[in-house]
Amino acid sequence: RTIEKFEKEAAELGKGSFKYAWVLDKLKAERERGITIDIALWKFETPRYYVTVIDAPGHR
Repeated sequence: RTIEKFEKEAAELGKGSFKYAWVLDKLKAERERGITIDIALWKFETPRYYVTVIDAPGHR
């Protein structure tokens, strides 16, 4: 459901391919410009692994 919400919002701004980036890009400026401005972390675990996703500024 969350991804569906981001997909709709991204499409409305003409940035449909950014739907997954918006999971971590929370700032309005990040979403409008299509770039990461601030570092974001997302932690979750599976039965086997602890995972940390880090989103940092940059285009590479």
